[in-house]
Amino acid sequence: MDKTQLADFLRRRREALQPEDVGLSRGPRRRAEGLRREEVAALCDMSVDYYSRLEQSRGPQPSEQMLAAIARGLRLSQDERDHLFRLGGHNAPARALRSEHISPGLMRVLDRLQDTPAQVMTELGEVLLQTEPSRALFGDESRVTGMSRSVFYRWFTDPTSRDVYPAEDHPTHSRTFTADLRTVYVKHGPSSRAGAIVNALLAQSPEFAELWAAHEVNSVHSYEKRLQNPEVGVMTLQCQLLHDLDQGQSLLVFTATPGSESYQKLQLLSVIGNQRITPASADQ
Repeated sequence: MDKTQLADFLRRRREALQPEDVGLSRGPRRRAEGLRREEVAALCDMSVDYYSRLEQSRGPQPSEQMLAAIARGLRLSQDERDHLFRLGGHNAPARALRSEHISPGLMRVLDRLQDTPAQVMTELGEVLLQTEPSRALFGDESRVTGMSRSVFYRWFTDPTSRDVYPAEDHPTHSRTFTADLRTVYVKHGPSSRAGAIVNALLAQSPEFAELWAAHEVNSVHSYEKRLQNPEVGVMTLQCQLLHDLDQGQSLLVFTATPGSESYQKLQLLSVIGNQRITPASADQ
């Protein structure tokens, strides 16, 4: 670990970022060059003290998870992320892990959707980052570990994962998720992470095994989806996907027709979610 170079790199990248780059308001009295340390710490989901010690060459060696969070918070490119890992005393992430790094461009889009349910997902349906309205709608899916990170795996192994959709829509979602997983499986092969998920589901879920045997490949994604919440009821939402083909990621955005009942419910859910959510703090 090169504490001096790490500190200098972090400081220079922080000072190069402007509030507008991360969806923050500049304010009339702002004098700081770039972002403040507390702002970067919040973006990285860690304590101000921990981040400050890294910038002051006083911190302990950060873990790979912490470095990944810093790379995301500072909107680093993949090359910059690799450099950050090396300064922190770790090898650059393997390509499979690097694909979970959200590009700065996609991060800028997400920064401007903080009042909307939106989330960045891998091709295996693993949530990398969510807005607070998305957490209010789906729960915090970015902290799930293991195979359960994949929505495909959760759908067939965890009944509670289906609660966000009305029961009569479950068969359609089961077919869609199976076809989507087959697409990733064929792309990466049986020895891939997709292959491991398929094998696990074939052993655990008769429903998945039956659908998988049907070899359905035409995954039809409806523009409109019905989602529900125990506090606001059923909502009809429009679903938009923005694909980052280089990263194998998608930005999923949910909106409702302005003035509709679903729009009012979605606004209420966002308020309820913001009242419940308190940002997590990491100190190591």
